[in-house]
Parts: sequence; structure tokens; C-alpha cells
Amino acid sequence: MKTKHHFVLTKRDRERIEVWLKGYTQSEIASRIGCNRSTISREIVRGTDGTGVYRAVYAHKKAVSRIRGRKLGKRKLFLNATLQVYVLAHLKKKWSPKQIAETLKDTYTEKTMQVSPEAIYQYIYVLPRGSLKKSLIEGLRRSHKYRRSPRQEKQDEELRGKIASMLSIHERPAEVANRSIPGHWEGDLIIGKYKRSAIATLVERTTRYTIIVPLRTGKDAVSVRQALAQKLSTLPKHLAKTLTYDQGKEMSQHIQFTIDTGIQVFFADPASPWQRGTNENTNGLIRQFYPKGTDFSQVSDEDLQHTEDLLNGRPRQCLGFAFPKEKFYDLVALDC
Repeated sequence: MKTKHHFVLTKRDRERIEVWLKGYTQSEIASRIGCNRSTISREIVRGTDGTGVYRAVYAHKKAVSRIRGRKLGKRKLFLNATLQVYVLAHLKKKWSPKQIAETLKDTYTEKTMQVSPEAIYQYIYVLPRGSLKKSLIEGLRRSHKYRRSPRQEKQDEELRGKIASMLSIHERPAEVANRSIPGHWEGDLIIGKYKRSAIATLVERTTRYTIIVPLRTGKDAVSVRQALAQKLSTLPKHLAKTLTYDQGKEMSQHIQFTIDTGIQVFFADPASPWQRGTNENTNGLIRQFYPKGTDFSQVSDEDLQHTEDLLNGRPRQCLGFAFPKEKFYDLVALDC
């Protein structure tokens, strides 16, 4: 395979590297991705965290930071002294970046003397810490200490109140990933009409046995913790070892959940549904019974139990067309 020069690894490439490092050499990984071996070697060194393990998420964040740093010196305001003087003078008069950009368009015909409002904002916020940066920020309409683009505003909203003391999915025992030992579950919520109701879903990774949990008191963290704990506490200990969940705020009481049940919770990476593929697939099956727009407050416990029984009574190809309930009940019997 002909390798590419100046190869830029994507987030997906890094996720593949993390997985392939468990069974392939650096040369084999390079061949699969289509880059030089040296690219993989440098990437592993840069993306290895403090525990000595290569992490795709950690590596990608560092790569993005490096790229942003290289772009800093290419910004027009750093290269054009005349433009820089003009912008600084009007910022000190407390003009907004939008006012400055529009005035430049009316005053100058040369492209070298035109700049977007966003570029002015970026220029202000990448200045070294000091009195100039402070005074320019104070002159803005909204004098935030740090620059927040619309996309970052959304991310900030998602990260606000981030779940404390999370254990990453990457810390799970190997037996979870290879499905060699039962007792490891994946969980999620299915949200109802107008986001006012919900049900919780639990799937055992080895047998694909599904549990549907009604949430009658709400979908807040306390309600979800209590409902899941009540349901899972009825299982034999050897069938209730871990739970893998996304980073939804409804699992923010995971520490108390572990205390109540003895089940350790692991959290998937953000925006990575494939890391809980069994649960995602099962939720799709449940949606056949309860399409989007279903008001779960109007669905009885008996109806939910009937749906659960139907799912667990279906032959599954991944089980050699065996039934999830038979596989699961055989394991339950071992505890007797």
C-alpha cells in the first residue's frame, strides 16, 4: 500500500489505533491506516497518558491543541501591522468587533485591510495575559474572561455540572469487552413525548437479556438511581457486576448506586454510542413497540413487562438463534 505524506490522523484513526495496539504491531497499524510507521510511532508517544497507556480521546485533544497553536501565527491581525493598529485603536474606543469590521469594509477596498468580527475576537483572546488583553476584553459588550464560540457555548452547557468521579469505559475489566463472563450490563433511557416521561433499559451483554424499568417518579438522578437499584438488586450477585452507561446526568448518583447494589458503573466516551452497541440496538427494538412521541406515563407496567417478555422470547441470531430468557435463566439457576 502506498503511504501518504503529511498524513493527518483523524479521531476515528486514533480510536482504531487504540484498539489495534492490543493485537497489531506499529507497522501493521500503519499499513491498515495508510500512513508511515513513523506517524504511528510519534502518535503513540504523544497520545500516551500518565498511566503509560495510549488513549484515543486524550491523544485527539492534544492534537487539536497543537493545530490551534500552529494557526496562531497565521492570523491576519498578527501579520498586518497597519490593520492591527487600526483594530486596537478602535477597540480601545470600545467599538465592537462587528462595528470595526463593517467600518473597515467601507473605508478600505484592499482585502488585506479587511477582517471578520470573529477574527478580531480570536485576536483578543489569544493575546498573552496582561494589561492589554484585560483592557480589550473589558471593552467588549460581554467581557468574558475566555472566548466562547457558539459551538463552545453548547459544549459548555453540556459540560456544566459534569458527573464527578466517573470511571471510564477504558477501565473496564477485559471480560466485559469480550463477553466471556456474564453479569455485565449496558443501560440507557428512552425519552417519551415532550421529554416529560421516560423508561430505563438494561441489557446483559452476554445473553442479551433485556429489562425495561418504568420511571414513575421522574427521570432525574435520584429517581433513576432508585429504580435501577431496585430492579438490579433482585439479581444474583454473579449476574450483577458492572453497568456501562453514557454520560447522561441521570447517572450522576452512580457512587450511591454502587454502594446500594455493589455494581460498578463505567461511563462511555461522549458522543460514542457504538461503545454501548448492545443497548443501542435493543433500544431500536423497543422503539418498534413504542415509537417516538410515546407518552410513557400512559403505558402501564403490565404493557412494559409484556414487551420485555416478547423481546426475551425472540430467537437471536447472535446467540445461534437461542432465546435470551433461556440463556439468562440457565445462569440464574447456577445460583440455586
